[in-house]
Amino acid sequence: MAMSAGSAEGEPMSEMNTTPLIDVMLVLLIMFIITIPVATHAVNIDLPGPPPPNAVKPPVDPVKNKVVLTADDHIVWNGTQIDESVLAANLQTSTQMNPEPELQYQPDAQAGYDLAAHTLNLIKASGVTKFGFVGNEHFATFGKAPGAPKAQ
Repeated sequence: MAMSAGSAEGEPMSEMNTTPLIDVMLVLLIMFIITIPVATHAVNIDLPGPPPPNAVKPPVDPVKNKVVLTADDHIVWNGTQIDESVLAANLQTSTQMNPEPELQYQPDAQAGYDLAAHTLNLIKASGVTKFGFVGNEHFATFGKAPGAPKAQ
């Protein structure tokens, strides 16, 4: 890009100086990048909080239902493969029981995100109150090399 300093006859420069315009555009671009919210993929689930310290612990439920999501995107209910409509029916049946059985949810590490999110939405819509994630302890060292020391 050539710059002109005017002609030899002393005429003023006829080209516009675009450097300040480029600087303003760069500042605006940086401001827009900073203000863009970070996209999060989350499913909001109301999990129960810790019990009060003086509360009496409820007795252990004799019936526990386990929902497992497999790596090949199948739903397994207590060891039996089912589809989403049967899962919804089983969830409605379990919410009608007194006392309500505990629902344990265990997705495989290779299970699809869409299936996991849809299953969690079905569970939330069913009104299950006794719900827990199980089997997550093997994800405690996510992203670490095998044999790496655990953080203290």
